[in-house]
Amino acid sequence: MIKVGIIGATGYAGGELVRILMNHKDVEIKWYGSRSYIDKKYFQVYRNMFEIVEDVCKDDNINELADQVDVIFTATPQGFLAGILTEEILNKVKIVDLSADYRIKDVAVYEKWYGIEHKSPQFIEEAVYGLCEINRGKINEKTRLVANPGCYTTCSILTAYPLVKEGLIDASTLIVDAKSGTSGAGRGAKVPNLYCEVNENIKAYGVASHRHTPEIEEQLGYAGGKEVVLNFTPHLVPMNRGILVTEYATLVKKADGSLPTYEEIKAAYDKYYANEKFVRVLEKGECPETKWVEGSNYVDVNFVIDERTGRIIMMGALDNLVKGAAGQAVQNMNILFGLDEAAGLDLIPCFP
Repeated sequence: MIKVGIIGATGYAGGELVRILMNHKDVEIKWYGSRSYIDKKYFQVYRNMFEIVEDVCKDDNINELADQVDVIFTATPQGFLAGILTEEILNKVKIVDLSADYRIKDVAVYEKWYGIEHKSPQFIEEAVYGLCEINRGKINEKTRLVANPGCYTTCSILTAYPLVKEGLIDASTLIVDAKSGTSGAGRGAKVPNLYCEVNENIKAYGVASHRHTPEIEEQLGYAGGKEVVLNFTPHLVPMNRGILVTEYATLVKKADGSLPTYEEIKAAYDKYYANEKFVRVLEKGECPETKWVEGSNYVDVNFVIDERTGRIIMMGALDNLVKGAAGQAVQNMNILFGLDEAAGLDLIPCFP
């Protein structure tokens, strides 16, 4: 039985971790960490856990926690883990970090986009970027630190990855237009997320400055073998869960001047995703929708070729709290401990 501790268990991503792990037959949650609800019963924070979780919330003392569990999930704000992580802790326990502290390899880029000093840059190189479908081979039982990808980034990268990897699009022309439900902003009280601010409204934010931009650029740059600079614009939409990305890029013409065909593009997606349980390439003409992945670890992707402009429109949808956060973290944990990667994640999308 894998003993698990969660720091940040009362945030939205932490709550989703609890929901998923309660149904994982190989896991026992030993620590529900929370700064705001110490000594309060967990089900009093999340009433859906009434008569399911009787434990009380504890503090975020990672040093004490590291002596009691096999793996720690840190569903915490940026800078928290980087400010407390030590070699001693990593020698005791594995960590799957849901924040951005170890996702970006260039510490100067992290500090520029997040506006904070990185307190433990010595662990950045060791951390494995935990986008399982791409970096699975780098994660094993010896891995100590996994940087769990962001929700926007997971959807954006997986939607474009095969075409960047195969050189079928000019990555320098890539534009990512993304929409997210309000849970992506976390559970903290913020005026822009109040009901009256969000309901009957849709708005762009972080235009040309959203901090997930360098993460997407870095990972697609690795895929294409050269630096990628792109436009990423997120939007807030009045729903609880879900991310939809629509991406646009110029297709690379073949030697005879013609565009890649539907069959050639589809073959690229199949090359990378045909055997991936959690990435579903839809049938021709079908567009991804957030409602068909809600509550699950699936990512739905598809594309349309616009022969008139010589461009391609790529689309992806996922649940930002599952594949975009907690589900992917559990997927990473399963790989770390040599379990079936899908253990605890056979979550059928819920509808309506």
